Amino acid sequence: MFGVLFPLFMFFAFFVGRKLDLTTFFPAFLAMMLFFTASSVGPLITPWEKREKTYERLLSYPVTQDSIILGDVVAGAIFGIVISILVWIASTVFVPVTITNIGLFALAFILGTVSCAALGALLAAPASDSPPNVMIFSNLIRFPLIFISGIFVPLAQMQGLGLVLAYCSPLTYLVDLFNAAMSGTSVFSPLVDCGVLIGVSALFIFAAKVIQKRNLMKGM
Repeated sequence: MFGVLFPLFMFFAFFVGRKLDLTTFFPAFLAMMLFFTASSVGPLITPWEKREKTYERLLSYPVTQDSIILGDVVAGAIFGIVISILVWIASTVFVPVTITNIGLFALAFILGTVSCAALGALLAAPASDSPPNVMIFSNLIRFPLIFISGIFVPLAQMQGLGLVLAYCSPLTYLVDLFNAAMSGTSVFSPLVDCGVLIGVSALFIFAAKVIQKRNLMKGM
């Protein structure tokens, strides 16, 4: 519910009462929805399993730690895709949304959900068996990202430190990729956006594996 309601409340708080073109800002809203839904699963699954002692059972099965992490990523990605597609379909009733490149739009959905779900798996990697603690920690990371990623301020209008921070956020490239797919305009090349999203996904999964392996005994 947090992954769905928070982006909606943020959207209404930012746009209601302001004369803004919803069609122009819709790709950023869709990226924010996808970001929060896909990254909300990982911080809940792992600590919950550790608290219920089912994580020990998983490790006793003939599976590797990599497969457990990838399973969490796939779960978050599927959840993010399903919820975001439903929101997108419902939003088309109120916002005249156009898609100039359907293939790139689908690719943005896939790469975006995987990268956001991988971030969720990384945020759940610290040794903790308390879902609320992990969720609080994850929100400290996710909240700043939405304000520096070209969601509320277009990337083309940023400058100075804000632009440097935006370049460091993977969500920036997801927003840019959605803009390229839906309006045909983007700051970066779609190849750059896709490359960054693939790279950060691999980096997040690798970091989650390293941290979970190091803190495995502490979290059991």
